[in-house]
Amino acid sequence: MTERGEPARHVPVLLAEVLAALAPRPGGRYLDGTFGAGGYSRAILDAAPDSILLGLDRDPSAIAGGADLVAAMAGRLTLSQARFGDLAEEAERFRMVPLDGVVLDIGVSSMQIDQPERGFSFRFDGPLDMRMSGEGQSAADIVNEAEEGLLANIFYHYGEERRSRAVARALVEARRKAPLATTKQLADLVAGIVRGEPGGAHPATRVFQALRIAVNDELGELVRALHAAETVLKPGGRLVVVTFHSLEDRIVKQFLAERSGRVPAGSRHAPAAAAARPTFRLVEKGAVAPSEAEMRANPRARSAKLRAAERNEAPPRRAEAGLVALAGIPEPAPRRRS
Repeated sequence: MTERGEPARHVPVLLAEVLAALAPRPGGRYLDGTFGAGGYSRAILDAAPDSILLGLDRDPSAIAGGADLVAAMAGRLTLSQARFGDLAEEAERFRMVPLDGVVLDIGVSSMQIDQPERGFSFRFDGPLDMRMSGEGQSAADIVNEAEEGLLANIFYHYGEERRSRAVARALVEARRKAPLATTKQLADLVAGIVRGEPGGAHPATRVFQALRIAVNDELGELVRALHAAETVLKPGGRLVVVTFHSLEDRIVKQFLAERSGRVPAGSRHAPAAAAARPTFRLVEKGAVAPSEAEMRANPRARSAKLRAAERNEAPPRRAEAGLVALAGIPEPAPRRRS
């Protein structure tokens, strides 16, 4: 928040590094799968004269907020409310295939966090929602309806919360008296179970993160987006992904390692054809981290990692349904019980 109490402007993380990895070229076709406040999209279009860009975001408020940028770009920018996992279908729909580049910034935006009514943060008291699209099951639905074992698995696997079982048990006990409806109720309950470290993150941080991932099927969407990008990028096209969590980075790292031939394709979880041709070349051998200066200026950047690869002429491979499991993570998106 600003000193006047207004929402802080969303600052795109690793912006210079994203542009360097994407290498936008004049007249190119680009897709920003996580439009947000438009920081990456604006920079790409400014860097590449006569280029065009399709921006996607599942959050309707992000699409509405981009109207001024669409007007300023005079036909070079198109926005569509859609999940980035559907980027191949959206690129086809807007006749953008083949693409010269795809960029993804995985995670929740500053604007979403700063809106108490969205329920993403325990910094404000608001409804326990966390839905990026405003549709489907909410965090309150999961907290109040999921079985204790499922809650524990969500907190442990998606939030890496060591006291997941104790938190799940306390939630079930609490909801027997009354449903949990607000972020403060949940944060206070977790703080009574999880011990916070002096100067460390709030005790509820991991639980909130886990619920957000589950509500929005974030890991599943990431897997679908990686496969989709492989199908729509032209030879020489670049895929650039910025992550903020070890689970997300593990999936991107595994995908690019397999697709670049750095590890054998397939495993006992998802067998693949022998000697599959690499479909990507790594632009960077490892993850790119933000500079000390950026981390000081923008604390959100501290956990960011960038990975990038360039598409070659090999045909796209069949999507592996088990990529999340291959990365050592249970399949995402626990569903509401019927």
